Amino acid sequence: MLVLDATQTRAALPWDGLLKALGDMFANGCVMPVRHHHDVAVPGEADATLLLMPAWQPGAYVGVKMVSVFPGNQARGLPAIHGSYLLSSGRTGELLAIVDGGELTARRTAAASALAARYLAREDASRMLMVGTGRLSANVIEAHASVRPICNVTIWGRDPKKAEATAKELSLKDIAVTIATNLEAAAREADIISCATLSSEPLVRGDWLKPGAHLDLIGAFKPTMRESDDRAAERSSIFVDTREGALSEGGDIVQPIRSGVITEDAVCADLFDLARGAHPGRRTAEEITLFKSVGAALEDLAGAVLAFEAQRETS
Repeated sequence: MLVLDATQTRAALPWDGLLKALGDMFANGCVMPVRHHHDVAVPGEADATLLLMPAWQPGAYVGVKMVSVFPGNQARGLPAIHGSYLLSSGRTGELLAIVDGGELTARRTAAASALAARYLAREDASRMLMVGTGRLSANVIEAHASVRPICNVTIWGRDPKKAEATAKELSLKDIAVTIATNLEAAAREADIISCATLSSEPLVRGDWLKPGAHLDLIGAFKPTMRESDDRAAERSSIFVDTREGALSEGGDIVQPIRSGVITEDAVCADLFDLARGAHPGRRTAEEITLFKSVGAALEDLAGAVLAFEAQRETS
């Protein structure tokens, strides 16, 4: 059995290989039951949460991601979120690998957005705005730079020092990186805007989006959260990672539907449709596109299988 730590997981998931693995998984499909959410009592503290995300390819692989969120860890100086991915044989049930869940999640999430950008961002998109400074941010920038000719990246965060720290994490050549102090000004110039925050209020306004812009919304994973306003949904051609997930959990889609600005029919396609060629993605150079992701268990399975097979070949 293989045990892959964060460093090994990252090395086993290069962007080109990971995007191909995700594209193949969306094109071919897998069994993906509804994810499980469980409240876990912690005496004297706020409840913790246990999330289980299973998926499998019959006869090939069975996987489940286990994630725990313990809010009380902040007072102990520990990360609130811990996760591991368990990958087993789809023929015998034998446990094959334990993959670092945090690194797997960060890489596959960024790769899913970059996969969408292949279909939705203009081919000449060169200016990117990253809204957010968390663990995902550097991954998202690097993933997009692997599919579009990004030469200018601007990073915006509520804390400029964190934005500067994110800039230092980047390992990209020939790309100018700046820190934004004015979010509106940066958004109006960007070809691609990616948001990975925990915001409950709109950060990016639809009226800021220039013709041909691509808006990539990653962070708002609950119906009560959002990173864009109703106007963004109204002006954009909307795409999602999975219809079921985005229409039930993605606040950037759920809230405009509830307010009557758009209907469910406004969602043009999901990654299944795009990967299978059922929808061409961007149709015109002036079209504004919006991609909303909430994550899917098949993305974790695709990444875990890729990491396992890559490490097995080198060991």
